[in-house]
Amino acid sequence: MKLMVDGVWHLDYQNGEKLGATSLPCRADAFKDVITADGSSGFRAEPGRYHLYVSYACPFAHRTLIYRKLKKLDDVISFSVVHPLWAERGWYFEEGPYSTPDHVNGAGFLHELYAKAKPDYTGKVTVPTLWDKKEGTIVNNESAEIIRMLNSAFDAWGDVGLDLYPEALGAEIDAMSAVIEAEIASGVYRVGFAKSQEAYDAAFDRLFAALDGLEMRLGKTPFLVGGRLTEADWRLFPTLVRFDSVYDPVFRCNLRRIADYPALSDYLRRLYNIPGVAETVRLDDIKMHYYDGWGWGMVDSRIVPKGPALDLALPEEPGRLVP
Repeated sequence: MKLMVDGVWHLDYQNGEKLGATSLPCRADAFKDVITADGSSGFRAEPGRYHLYVSYACPFAHRTLIYRKLKKLDDVISFSVVHPLWAERGWYFEEGPYSTPDHVNGAGFLHELYAKAKPDYTGKVTVPTLWDKKEGTIVNNESAEIIRMLNSAFDAWGDVGLDLYPEALGAEIDAMSAVIEAEIASGVYRVGFAKSQEAYDAAFDRLFAALDGLEMRLGKTPFLVGGRLTEADWRLFPTLVRFDSVYDPVFRCNLRRIADYPALSDYLRRLYNIPGVAETVRLDDIKMHYYDGWGWGMVDSRIVPKGPALDLALPEEPGRLVP
């Protein structure tokens, strides 16, 4: 297991007693601060102050890239991209077609920033990571919380007309998002990382039961909540857009592809064709990451498939929605 323990990076940490003692989560949750428009949280929204560390391969980081684009925060929040391949020292930066240098801190590896922010940090080193240039620390590294900040805290400089978490729909968005997180976004990993046939079978059935439910829902409405675009859609999209290319073949989530679901397939195209979204989708990065040979253990990871052939820019089929 690649992680930091007491501020020290470990390539393959196996100390179960230590992990149990620290209640280590699947995704690190040591950084839970919030940026607010008025600064009452201790972190005031300001243009140029904050920086995102992301990967185009990671579905969780992808959410923040979409929000940054849709909320027109390109000139407000800068970002750096880690390479889609994992080195022995984890996510890393370099100049090239798949990543950027760390222009803010000059780090070579993402874990160096975690150690800088919290020298005794124990946990996973994950993207997205939201960095405060002024205080020299990590604000937050949970995508669900970061996108809430991007939705409203920076409206003085971004697109105030786009609200992806309207108050009137908040409870319904939360309920739908909880299903997406538990059954879909985490569901594909539950299938892929199953340690026994029984666990795999149960996770597999659970995942496709959830996808079948969404297929029925999206056969009647263009978006998941309230007939309009909301946060729930952008929590789901990154998993759907990766499904046929990597979760189906690599994680063996292969009962049906998204392409085999008429409503889900149209929905995926509907979201992809929203201006600005397509440029956040990099299938080469995604496939490189999931086939990089660092231990998924599902297929011969030295071989990257040429397919599937996806053309998400095609228009959706008219007349699909049921009145």
